[in-house]
Amino acid sequence: MKRRSLLAGLAAMLAGGCSKLAQSGTGTSLLGAVEGWNRSLHEVLGRRTALAREFSPADISPFFRGNGSTEVAGKAYRVHVASQFVGWRLAVTGLVEYPLTLSLAQLKDLPQRTQITRHDCVEGWSAIGQWTGPQLSTLLDLVRLKPEARYLVFHCADTLDGAPYYESIDLIDALHPQTIIAHALNGQPLPVRNGAPLRLRVERQLGYKQAKYLTGIEAVASLDLIRGGKGGYWEDRSGYQWYAGT
Repeated sequence: MKRRSLLAGLAAMLAGGCSKLAQSGTGTSLLGAVEGWNRSLHEVLGRRTALAREFSPADISPFFRGNGSTEVAGKAYRVHVASQFVGWRLAVTGLVEYPLTLSLAQLKDLPQRTQITRHDCVEGWSAIGQWTGPQLSTLLDLVRLKPEARYLVFHCADTLDGAPYYESIDLIDALHPQTIIAHALNGQPLPVRNGAPLRLRVERQLGYKQAKYLTGIEAVASLDLIRGGKGGYWEDRSGYQWYAGT
């Protein structure tokens, strides 16, 4: 998939939505408060595609606490931990041409990106860590998204209050160069408290978007029929914003 053409398509889709909005009186009033849709669109896309700040090794926090759930209940996960996740699989499915199921070893064989970034939790704490893993865009190149795909849903092994955790992002974040599927933190295999063996890092969003204990990535056209329909565990239950950009 050509990433530039996909981003251009997203821009066109947003512009089309704006045109429909402008046909209503309310839309005309709203749009009149903005000096030029095209400039606003480019500013929005510029913010969405800009790189998050990266730090030096000297800035790494001495301890990176876990956020949300810090383990997965059940014997099956303990077996995976004991075997160093040799049997763990990540499925990439949904609106794709070539569905894939990858082992941890296969993910490590892909081209890797290492980045030192700051994790900002909605609870008010931050930590800086070094993350390593393949770019999500590399996986999408392998499976080839279908034209109708608009979002990626991340399925997780952990549960909160008996409900499986999940999250989602759009294709702008999915194709961002700093969006990776991390398997290592600070040069070591990802600790259990931080989501072993795999977690999402979408660096321009808050911590609750960084889905942990990943088992699947599903490409979808809409989030409306996924779980509570708002795009994430906390979004469904607590009114958290679906886009949690920092």
